[in-house]
Amino acid sequence: MTWNMLIRQLHRWLSIAFTLTVIANFVAMGFGEPPPWVVYSPLPPLFLLLFSGLYLFALPYARRSGQGVRG
Repeated sequence: MTWNMLIRQLHRWLSIAFTLTVIANFVAMGFGEPPPWVVYSPLPPLFLLLFSGLYLFALPYARRSGQGVRG
C-alpha cells in the first residue's frame, strides 16, 4: 500500500469520525447544555482532515511540477 492510498483511506475514516462526533454533538445539545468535551470533540478529526485534505489537494500539482514542461 502506497502512502497516497494510506492517506486517502485515513482521510475517509477521519471524515466518518468527524461526522459521528458532529451528530453526537447535536444530539447532546438536544438534551441541554453538553459538557465541554462533547462540544470540542469534533475538533481533532477536523484538524487531521485539514492536513490530509491539503495533502491530497496538492498531490496532483506536485506530480505535475515534477514531470517538467512538455510542449
